[in-house]
Amino acid sequence: MKKTILTSVLLLSSGFAMANPQNAVIGGGFNGPVAQMATTVAQALEARDDSMVQLTGNVTHFLGDDAYMFSDGTNNIVIEVDSDKWMGVTVTPKEKVMIIGEVDKDWSEVKVDVDRIQLAI
Repeated sequence: MKKTILTSVLLLSSGFAMANPQNAVIGGGFNGPVAQMATTVAQALEARDDSMVQLTGNVTHFLGDDAYMFSDGTNNIVIEVDSDKWMGVTVTPKEKVMIIGEVDKDWSEVKVDVDRIQLAI
């Protein structure tokens, strides 16, 4: 009886191991450019609401709440980075970052809601 239970347990556990192999990437996805994506602050300022952007530059200063000033070296734009989007990344105004997000246009301002921020390579 003990051998039957032990064999059953081993068979079931090996089935679970095969269903989730060690080399499988969990939560992965595409990491590359998106067609028709704005890549400069000037383009982001002119883009339609909810357009995707990928910008490289510097977070120059904190404006309050989740708002920061971002510069690509030519133009500035306000970005909004929720605390969970930082994912442990700490930057200074001297470090270049890449941000990916969506343009958010109001009547009086344009900003970028950041989905992802990382140090630029």
